[in-house]
Amino acid sequence: MLPALTYEHSIDPVVLSYLDALEDAGFSGDIERTYASRLAVATDNSIYQQLPQAVVFPKSVDDLILVGKVGQQAEFLQVSFSPRGGGTGTNGQSLTPGVVVDLSRHMNQILEINPEEGWVRVQTGVVKDQLNDALRPHGFFFSPDLSTSNRATIGGMVNTDASGQGSLQYGKTSDHVLALKAVLVDGSVLDTEPMSEADVASFATSSGQAAEAVAVTARVCREKRPQILDKFPPLNRFLTGYDLKHAYNDDLSQFDPARLLCGAEGSLAFIAEAKLNITPIPKARTLVNVKYDSFDAALRNAPVMVEAKALSVETVDSKVLNLARQDIVWHTVSDLLTDVPGKDMQGINIVEFAGNDEALIAEQVSQLCARLENLIGQQGIIGFQVCEELDSINKIYNMRKKAVGLLGAAKGWQKPIPFAEDTCVPPENLADFIVEFRQLLDEKQLHYGMFGHVDAGVLHVRPALDMCDPDQEKMMKEISDQVVALVAKYGGLMWGEHGKGYRSEYGPAFFGDELFTELRRIKAAFDPQNRLNPGKICTPLDSDATLVKVDGVKRGNFDRQIPVQVRDSFKQAMECNGNGLCFNYDTSSPMCPSMKVSADRRHSPKGRAGLVREWLRLLAAQGVDPVTIERDLMEKSPTVKQIMDRFRNSFGRNRTQYDYSHEVMEAMNGCLACKACASQCPIKVDVPSFRSRFLNIYYSRYQRPAKDYLVAYVEDYLPLMAKAPSLMNAVMRPRWSKSLTEKMLGYVDMPELSVPTLMQGLDGHHATRFDLQWLQALSPEERQQYVLIVQDPFTSYYDAEVVRDFVLLIEKLGRKPMLVPFKPNGKAQHVKGFLRQFAKTAKNTADFLNQLSALGIPMVGVDPALVLCYRDEYQEILGEQRGAFQVVTAHEWLTPLLKELRAVDPRENEEPWYLFAHCTEKTKMPNAEKEWGAIFSHFGASLKAISVGCCGMAGTFGHEKDKLETSKGVYQLSWQPNLATLDGERCMATGYSCRTQVKRFEHIRMKHPVQVLLRLVSTA
Repeated sequence: MLPALTYEHSIDPVVLSYLDALEDAGFSGDIERTYASRLAVATDNSIYQQLPQAVVFPKSVDDLILVGKVGQQAEFLQVSFSPRGGGTGTNGQSLTPGVVVDLSRHMNQILEINPEEGWVRVQTGVVKDQLNDALRPHGFFFSPDLSTSNRATIGGMVNTDASGQGSLQYGKTSDHVLALKAVLVDGSVLDTEPMSEADVASFATSSGQAAEAVAVTARVCREKRPQILDKFPPLNRFLTGYDLKHAYNDDLSQFDPARLLCGAEGSLAFIAEAKLNITPIPKARTLVNVKYDSFDAALRNAPVMVEAKALSVETVDSKVLNLARQDIVWHTVSDLLTDVPGKDMQGINIVEFAGNDEALIAEQVSQLCARLENLIGQQGIIGFQVCEELDSINKIYNMRKKAVGLLGAAKGWQKPIPFAEDTCVPPENLADFIVEFRQLLDEKQLHYGMFGHVDAGVLHVRPALDMCDPDQEKMMKEISDQVVALVAKYGGLMWGEHGKGYRSEYGPAFFGDELFTELRRIKAAFDPQNRLNPGKICTPLDSDATLVKVDGVKRGNFDRQIPVQVRDSFKQAMECNGNGLCFNYDTSSPMCPSMKVSADRRHSPKGRAGLVREWLRLLAAQGVDPVTIERDLMEKSPTVKQIMDRFRNSFGRNRTQYDYSHEVMEAMNGCLACKACASQCPIKVDVPSFRSRFLNIYYSRYQRPAKDYLVAYVEDYLPLMAKAPSLMNAVMRPRWSKSLTEKMLGYVDMPELSVPTLMQGLDGHHATRFDLQWLQALSPEERQQYVLIVQDPFTSYYDAEVVRDFVLLIEKLGRKPMLVPFKPNGKAQHVKGFLRQFAKTAKNTADFLNQLSALGIPMVGVDPALVLCYRDEYQEILGEQRGAFQVVTAHEWLTPLLKELRAVDPRENEEPWYLFAHCTEKTKMPNAEKEWGAIFSHFGASLKAISVGCCGMAGTFGHEKDKLETSKGVYQLSWQPNLATLDGERCMATGYSCRTQVKRFEHIRMKHPVQVLLRLVSTA
């Protein structure tokens, strides 16, 4: 039986006292002390893991000031802090054993946009793409680009001095910072701006840590100017943290403290606000995607692209391309990166030209294309394609941006990992540098992936290692040391883009002893007690504190404590690499609605995967094998003793006992089981899959709520209720009945059964007369005229008009519909973790559908989520026992049929129909919206797919009282604002749950596309 789980990492009493004092002082933000909250920020996109003492989420600059001021009390001087934004760092920059100060949850407002003067002022929790979405209507964008732009915050960009694609023209983040509002460790505020020597002298006379910091840093940067200029190589990706070289301008007339803070990784101050210059959006943009037969050829050919005066040259190797081919992202770019017949595409260069002179851009593109045309078959070039449509350009870059996560999807436990992946050498040395780098890795027989910014000499090289293997962990350190030497040989830097973090130990080698001493002097001026992100970049002068090291504690150290067979069984949680794509801020993205509405990292695929990994580790520490528990639960009914124990643990003396499983349960309970993560995540972290397994095991120790049983067996009692639907609706409709349902069962806004029922609506119709033996007697040719409609419980019993209209549509299209007798689907059982019951349901239904499949007649369902359950959850629970039956969605059946049907002329001047596709349908079938559009076009109508995420209903999720506010919040993210601008009569939704949600909040009955098609066909 599952035991109660405790952990060994309690919070330091001093920190607990500090948090209480902070609250008493008027801190208005959130303070989180739970183990789950701490675990959620114990990892980032690196290989490291460091559990913090607590997490605080300030709401304002005043809150940040309080963090510092309260911490200055004598009894709290040992408390350390680390700022955190999106948690996308690849080198553990924000990981700390102290207190995490997370600015992303609340301090994420765009404060002021001034297009006339070309600047914007933001709180530093603002996400980069969020900022660009706000700037776009004004014709501007924030130009430093990075692959994690949809979840990386401005604060994180400032703290790592981030850059990316286009840096040759656009530079790094620090090149765009006009001013910063920084809060120092003592709570003093430093508002940076370029300062004259007189300004520096005047400011130095003021009080507080900020005054001391400015005086010392200005003196160091002025007095050591010759050594600084002599030491730092003239690279586009110049040395970050602390940027001594650019703190003064060339004639030493201005000192800018912001240059020291950019790239400081929170080791000098908290960055609360930033004033940034903004760049006009180019009027003309064109991509030339050049294809090569080897990656070396792509690297060596890149200077030709740079010479062509391109804005940027990005490169991707065959490893990343092949992983992209297996991902949902390839559906968007396959026509933009077509294969060359008879050639093997082993690398590409993505060459962008952009600017405001459209004629000049066209001429530059034309000249490059002419040159490439002459070079095909030479220098490894096998072809090229030109992209001029903005939508196509964005698709290519989205694929390139996904490269970081895609590498984590490599098969096996050896994963390409970051630790030496943003080296920077002069571009002319890059190809030779990479030859030696590859030789180094090949000698160790390692696989690796490569992509990056060849124009700037920055390439992301990620060797595949298993960090659960102690020998490979040691190899990682050896490789890291060797790469440091190799970078130095070619006149480069170990970090050209992603900051130092746990690579801080290499700082002295690159700065030299003299300048590194000056860095320590600056650190002491800002943070004398070494309390801000201690161990990163440098330590205070005269301190015996040490720097963090590359071989610091890694996630693999914890993962290896989980038995191999358990790791293999729970791969969907174990393989999460922390890339954080599930933090995507875009409200129209289907990825993880619970994270979007809660702003709580626990309620994300990454957070849930991390909590489950720790759950598995704690089970292993107690000698418990969850795989064995699962097998027993699947094979045996609970004993009387087990039932009694469940009641004791839930309601008896054990109910107050701490159990880490409750914290995992809280995170799992907020999951909508929409399955967007299963396809949108590059690693395919499938939360609904391991969530159902966790629930199954969790409820072997604790008693389930009654409402779960109601949902799990809904398909059994619905046919009985449908025998008297008017009576059932009359009983459920009164206010007292709704109140009773809410109080006793925890359900709200329950839908009414369809009246008339499906059978009544089809009364006398031959579609209701299903006869298997009669069908078997038909010839194969005769069977091809039939269509079997596979019912689902919700559409058939609550939205029967849809099924009825689908029957009529099939007839209009010249086919003979036949309604298959209702068989439970079982998806609700899977969602609630009734896996033993779900396995039984799935087996019975699969056997029946396999019997029908032998007829060779198409089987079609109208609700995409339940159709997809046959493919995913059935395969997962049954394996080979599932059989080969195939149920398709309406659009999958209609698409190949179009070639047999007469096309209808376009309807002139008719408003388009608007499609709100089910999130599971969009993510599991990425061509669905396009295919619906082609179907409508064939029948003379125009269809526009509306970009929305989850509607918030998600089966029965939105009907549960404790989830009502979450459901409403998710709905308000993208569905409500889009519906508010459209004619509801022309809006369609493929999902039953989506139509229910809209009916609840908007009082609109949205149509299923098949109902509109029936109207179109009838009037054609």
